[in-house]
Amino acid sequence: MGLNCGIVGLPNVGKSTIFNALTRAGAEVANYPFCTINPNVGVVEVPDERLDTLARMMQPSKVTPTNMQFVDIAGLVKGASTGEGLGNQFLGHIREVNAIAHVVRCFDDPDVVVSNSTTLDPGQDIDIIHTELILSDLQNLEKRLYKQQKAAKSGDEKERQTLTTCSKIKIGLEKGIPARQLSLSAEETVILNELQLMTGKPVLYVLNVGEDPSPKEQQHIQTVTELAQKEKAGVVRINGKLEAELNELEPEERKAFLAELGLQTSGLENLIQASYSLLNLITFFTGAARCELRAWTIKQGTKFPQAAGTIHTDFERGFIRGEVIHYEDYVKVGSEAAARDKGMLHVEGKEYVVQDGDIVHIRFNV
Repeated sequence: MGLNCGIVGLPNVGKSTIFNALTRAGAEVANYPFCTINPNVGVVEVPDERLDTLARMMQPSKVTPTNMQFVDIAGLVKGASTGEGLGNQFLGHIREVNAIAHVVRCFDDPDVVVSNSTTLDPGQDIDIIHTELILSDLQNLEKRLYKQQKAAKSGDEKERQTLTTCSKIKIGLEKGIPARQLSLSAEETVILNELQLMTGKPVLYVLNVGEDPSPKEQQHIQTVTELAQKEKAGVVRINGKLEAELNELEPEERKAFLAELGLQTSGLENLIQASYSLLNLITFFTGAARCELRAWTIKQGTKFPQAAGTIHTDFERGFIRGEVIHYEDYVKVGSEAAARDKGMLHVEGKEYVVQDGDIVHIRFNV
């Protein structure tokens, strides 16, 4: 789908460590600023127990999970919006992603330097990133407003609405409010999305925690969690060092190790799922016995023809109808034939909105 999540944060908070664990891409990791200059891009499989269940039931010839991209963006520093630390280049990388996974260090380590300090202060770290993104957005918005004021003089209603919305967003940014937190109408939200502002992107806070957080570290974790809730942003706790070690194990060893820790899923799996949800993505499936079983990614609210188009453009162009079995129904009866016999297979047309977990067959003609 081309949808991706950018991993951002201050230098040395653990971005590349987490990225490496996610993708096994081998991005360089070091305890000094600007280790990552060019963004690393990795494609990761989205874990889905439903796919595993369907595979056991269908016995397909091949199983293909869906995936999403993660982009490891170099650490920002104070003054990035004015070019400090190659800031303009790094900010440009953030503008290109669809969502932001903001890594925040919540573990104490005297050997790790963040913002020229070894003192743990995640609240201050977040403020630095917020400020730089807001200042950069303001610079870009002011340039847009200059052009928009001229365009609005034509009297075109859309141009005037865009000007009004840009002015509203600018006022919010000047007050230190990220664009995503502003109260906007549906029409204003469309305009915001067109502006591609960094502070308009959805955010997931990734708390890089220690293995056994101290009371002081627990307080910092709670503070950031409350901040995320206030912003209506996502939040995930992850021990980057532990996840890197887990990723060196074979699947069965990893599962056993997690069980010893009393965990069903790893922090990385939680991060992937949270990032997937952050982008309002859902999964549908295609496949049958002895055929390929495959998971596909679409935006929530996608209608059948457009969902079919993610499989092949011809499917959207020549879409006639689709056959749908809901995942829960399939698992209940055990096969497509049984679902058909019990009236659980539905024939849907172009207006049907594909649901998360739907198992579909597309009928088309080109």
